[in-house]
Amino acid sequence: MASSSSSTSLFHSSNPFFQKPNLFTLKPTPTHFSVKSSSEPQPTPPLATKHRRPADQNIRDEARRNNNHDHLFSAKYVPFNADPSSTESYSLDEIVYRSQSGGLLDVRHDISALKRYDGEYWRTLFDSRVGKTTWPYGSGVWSKKEWVLPEIDDDDIISAFEGNSNLFWAERFGKQFLGMNDLWVKHCGISHTGSFKDLGMSVLVSQVNRLRKMGRPVVGVGCASTGDTSAALSAYCASAGIPSMVFLPANRISMAQLVQPIANGAFVLSIDTDFDGCMQLIREVTAELPIYLANSLNSLRLEGQKTAAIEILQQFDWEVPDWVIVPGGNLGNIYAFYKGFHMCKELGLVDRIPRLVCAQAANANPLYLYFKAGWKDFKAVKASTTFASAIQIGDPVSIDRAVYALQNSNGIVEEATEEELMDAMAQADSTGMFICPHTGVALSALFKLRNSGVIKPTDKTVVVSTAHGLKFTQSKTDYHSKDIKDMACRFSNPPVQVNADFGSVMDVLKKYLLSKAH
Repeated sequence: MASSSSSTSLFHSSNPFFQKPNLFTLKPTPTHFSVKSSSEPQPTPPLATKHRRPADQNIRDEARRNNNHDHLFSAKYVPFNADPSSTESYSLDEIVYRSQSGGLLDVRHDISALKRYDGEYWRTLFDSRVGKTTWPYGSGVWSKKEWVLPEIDDDDIISAFEGNSNLFWAERFGKQFLGMNDLWVKHCGISHTGSFKDLGMSVLVSQVNRLRKMGRPVVGVGCASTGDTSAALSAYCASAGIPSMVFLPANRISMAQLVQPIANGAFVLSIDTDFDGCMQLIREVTAELPIYLANSLNSLRLEGQKTAAIEILQQFDWEVPDWVIVPGGNLGNIYAFYKGFHMCKELGLVDRIPRLVCAQAANANPLYLYFKAGWKDFKAVKASTTFASAIQIGDPVSIDRAVYALQNSNGIVEEATEEELMDAMAQADSTGMFICPHTGVALSALFKLRNSGVIKPTDKTVVVSTAHGLKFTQSKTDYHSKDIKDMACRFSNPPVQVNADFGSVMDVLKKYLLSKAH
């Protein structure tokens, strides 16, 4: 990043590289940035405003005033991994979830238009928006708007300035338990509703907001969920004033899991079935009623989730890590990370992508079994109960996406037993983190890959933490109370019961301090 003084001169409104007053619309030229078309001057995406806005305007008013509605880039739905000869495509303004053949859809960007600007331009553009409050670029998602939903008006965006999450140097954990000095944890759970789902839901609800303004028949948004998806959906819909509907299996979830959608005003249906039954019902209902489907079948969410990968590169000053480890259940997120890294390579921001690892709970491990079988004969499994509840999925929707991502990143799949993931979570917490069980799955995979020598001590490695540990206090309480059947809880740290007298307290403290002195 440039110094403040050089930044001021570079972006000052009198600078000849400005497109128009009061905007960081840096016109790329061979002097500063390369434009891969020289026939005529090209308009450029706006960076951020510099002037002080009028007191009676808010940041959305300011964005509305500065919006010139010049959409330089575009995107559309296409069948996922379609044959190059396929001409099937759909506007993002259409309400469609599957291709004509029943397969998954993908959002394809106009790469040729994006390539008119080189990697240095995009790096500078994205870096210039970090830490700003200019609408909507203060969001880690919408600071990459041209790569996410390029044609949406700023005024239609629903954002809580999600993203920009902490990339935590796990110094003590890496050194003490793994012999690594370059281990990082991407805390995506430090977010508006406590999980990475906010990244994708901001995009989906923004598009629904746009559709409703266009007069499309969308009365609300619905999902089947027992956790993070319903929390994110209900929060963003509440912000937009859009009704949200959540289908939940009766008598299978706690009030703690219900409290976020309830607090955000969602219409919660408690249905006498399991999660798969709720998913089937929401798909049938959205086929008949003008309710927009928000489950991971919808490829718009992946456009938001991929920005976490771009953000990792940005936080490393565009240096590519060697490994990125992602917990996997329904398997959309591993593809989203691949897509983010691949776009950065394709558009010249970096020259390679990291190797990806997808980590699954052994109680819900269809991708792991498929990988071990050499990608032959995929079989869904009956998922057993796991503390990593959000990835307790035996028949993942995005199996094809995950396989594509792993095969194109020289990737690996690992698994973790319940004891392994809970021990890893406790070890991480003992070094100052407070992670979720799903991150415990990813750390267990890292233990195994370090022990086998696949990941080297000096490899720059990122573990993706998908949710906040505060959502999973019961499992932590049970572990430290040694209240989990058939689990040793080797790293538990229960409170010590002491009589209320000075001598007893001193005896206990001396014993503790002596144990720490060795």
